[in-house]
Amino acid sequence: MSAMSMSATLGDVVGVRRGGVRQRDAMSRGARSIRASRAPMVARKGRAGVQIWAAIESRPEHKKQASGSFDLDDVAAPGSTFSEMAATGKSAAAVSVIAQQAELDVSAAFEEPGSPLSTGTGTAKMGLRGIKANRTNIGALLGCDREQCDVSTAALPRLQRLDKGNKYPVLFYAPEMEALAQQIAGEDVCGSSVELGSIDWRTFPDGFPNLFVNDAYGVRDRHVAFLASFHSPEVIFEQLSVIYSLPKMFVASFTLILPFFPTGTSERVEREGEVATAVTLARILSNVPPSRGGPCSTLIFDIHALQERFYFGDNILPCFESGIPLLLNRLTQCEDADNIVIAYPDEGAWKRFHGFFKGMEEVVCTKVRQGDKRLVKLKEGEPAGRHVIIVDDLVQSGGTLIECQKLLSRLGAVKVSAYVTHGVFPGNSWKKFCAGGGGQGFYKFFLTDSCPGTAEAVRGTEPFEILSLARPIAETLHV
Repeated sequence: MSAMSMSATLGDVVGVRRGGVRQRDAMSRGARSIRASRAPMVARKGRAGVQIWAAIESRPEHKKQASGSFDLDDVAAPGSTFSEMAATGKSAAAVSVIAQQAELDVSAAFEEPGSPLSTGTGTAKMGLRGIKANRTNIGALLGCDREQCDVSTAALPRLQRLDKGNKYPVLFYAPEMEALAQQIAGEDVCGSSVELGSIDWRTFPDGFPNLFVNDAYGVRDRHVAFLASFHSPEVIFEQLSVIYSLPKMFVASFTLILPFFPTGTSERVEREGEVATAVTLARILSNVPPSRGGPCSTLIFDIHALQERFYFGDNILPCFESGIPLLLNRLTQCEDADNIVIAYPDEGAWKRFHGFFKGMEEVVCTKVRQGDKRLVKLKEGEPAGRHVIIVDDLVQSGGTLIECQKLLSRLGAVKVSAYVTHGVFPGNSWKKFCAGGGGQGFYKFFLTDSCPGTAEAVRGTEPFEILSLARPIAETLHV
């Protein structure tokens, strides 16, 4: 049986001050229970073996706590020294030990019930110095599932696993974003990677959110991020509840990752009575509470209009990134990379993205009204004999892209592909771009995983190809 070394003389235990009186009381023979914690140890008589409840803090630089209980099969006698006391492994609750050197100092006070002056204090040093442990003894006590107890943070229970010495953020995520969160965690940036946190997403019988953030203590003094998906109004409230709570958990900094800003297309009012919901959402996010490090930082990819940055207040720091670099990297891998032309479905898209494609030939389309219809016509550029890539920030039904494809094919383009950062596709409208839905003549359709439902639905389906945002998000999160 593995052993735990404990050194403490319990015979003449010195007293503790209570009410200004220093009291002494020796621990009687046969005392069976000892309590060890940051508060005084408490010794009581009992029929069970010696039981220790621990809430132990390791060296100050770790700033971590652990708690739980375990039994020892030995009994302390007055004047005896605890030495090589064997653990039974019958843990009432998992015990965690956080110490890189596996050496813990515990200040202890002892008391014997039934005595009017029943309090005494002493100090004990508990050590795990290279002791082999397995799941049936000390391994179970440490809350780990390993044959060797290396007392590293990875071996600890969930609430104690987070490494405060790691400057890389703890990433929490909405349920729909789990796949992207896992990919982000798999990215190695400068020798470090994201550490994933977890949230219990439940609902009460009335349908309102019943949420619980795990690792609430473990995230203190850590950089924290939340990967959100506002793909549906139905999920926004529960995610906002978490977003508003995380900065208040004494975190070093808080970053909100919102790959797709869903109300971005409702950014202006053209007639009285219209409501610009982009402003509403920006105001809601602008009131996220600050963390210890200051205002919330928000990462958004290819917001519909750059002027929307001015909708955000001074209590939030919006960072606007783009998925276009992912497309540029992918185009270099095309066999006909030297024959590619970039096309824009309208002047707005050209203004938004042409700066990314310096040195590349471009085609600009424009929309004109003809009665009740809006037609797409060529404004400038020459698509004949080229592989044309239509670039835009998002797609809904895809009607404009389809009209552009028809126009470019009529003008002699040998291939027409498309790229959008956000594949919204309400009502599964993406199906019209597949072979079964007519195909619409697209050679490739590139999009990112900013809209998780679409990314999951079209993954592995021609002509779609997912360009993941995992790497750029991981690089942005690196502190």
